[in-house]
Amino acid sequence: MKSARKITIEVPEDLLRKAQDSTGEGITQTIRRGLQLVAAGRAYEDLRGFRGRVKVSLDLRRLRDDRA
Repeated sequence: MKSARKITIEVPEDLLRKAQDSTGEGITQTIRRGLQLVAAGRAYEDLRGFRGRVKVSLDLRRLRDDRA
């Protein structure tokens, strides 16, 4: 892992419990996963900005033939 920062945060207990129930992991891993999702969300927003600007040409017959 790259260098890490130790931080102190205050979160509602019920939110933390629900998040931990969802991940099945401890507090640190749950918080890390949440931060990764926030960061990924930004990347997805950037990708959505390309919608309609990137032309993709696919030959469906050729793709189907390739599967056989």
